Amino acid sequence: MQQKIEENWPRFVRTVEAAHLLGLSPRTLEKHRCDGTGPIYRKLGGRVVYTVADLQTWIDAAARLSTSEAAPPRLVQMLDTDADTALAIDASC
Repeated sequence: MQQKIEENWPRFVRTVEAAHLLGLSPRTLEKHRCDGTGPIYRKLGGRVVYTVADLQTWIDAAARLSTSEAAPPRLVQMLDTDADTALAIDASC
């Protein structure tokens, strides 16, 4: 099923599409990006893009078993030295 979902979506989605998939407003997703609490993103030609797999990973990281369970500490985004997956810092934040 997961493979089929990823085959039906483009490799990258822009902020508006990513926000729609997550059920958030684009502005909320932008705030998460600036605060470092959002899903991993990339900048391609000055445009912020997300992969559907990274959005799913971010959703999975927010899973809880109980309302009394503490939220995990902020996710630390590790920069990969591979140029294909390197993250860019958004200067607009």
